[in-house]
Amino acid sequence: MAAAVGKVASLHLHPPKSGEPFVEATSIRLVAGKGIEGESRYFGRRTRRQLTLIEREQLQEHADALGIGTIEPGEARSQVETEGIDLQQFIGKRLQVGEAVVEIYAPRDPCWQMDKLAEGFKERMMNGKQGVLAKIIETGEVKVGDSVGPV
Repeated sequence: MAAAVGKVASLHLHPPKSGEPFVEATSIRLVAGKGIEGESRYFGRRTRRQLTLIEREQLQEHADALGIGTIEPGEARSQVETEGIDLQQFIGKRLQVGEAVVEIYAPRDPCWQMDKLAEGFKERMMNGKQGVLAKIIETGEVKVGDSVGPV
């Protein structure tokens, strides 16, 4: 792996029932072409949208602008939250996340649930300020604190 430029700040799984809060995890296993092992709602269902990532710094910028103090880990409904890396610059490129390799392919589309946290949050999460979508290229374990960087 090339020099790491960031790290995994927190990990989250979709809840069993739609609309419920994300479930925090200390480690996850990314499976190439499938998604996160054990995530029953989405594992193996989608061919491309297998993983969402967002930067903690971006979330704090939104929280500051909205005057809400902080957005807690998992509240923005991304599976991987990072620190110290600008994810948007990797669209169309591969990243090593822990032991896994992912390909960042598009900005994430913020969902309606963002406005449940604060009015205007969904709108703020546009134009390069919303995290990214990735497909999993190489299977591997990812833990909180792992490095995130270009392959």
